[in-house]
Amino acid sequence: MNQTPGLAHGKGLYATEAEAQQRAAEIGCTTVHENNGRWMPCADERELHRQLRKQ
Repeated sequence: MNQTPGLAHGKGLYATEAEAQQRAAEIGCTTVHENNGRWMPCADERELHRQLRKQ
């Protein structure tokens, strides 16, 4: 299986804060957080998963 650039996005990791903020707005979060040099929607992973379950 080929690794695609979009794969990271599927896991909620984004290269920029702006990308993470855009995704956060789509799923109902108002903040983003940094994780190992990448950005993730929501205040933390727990909140991210809680919002994704609502989708």
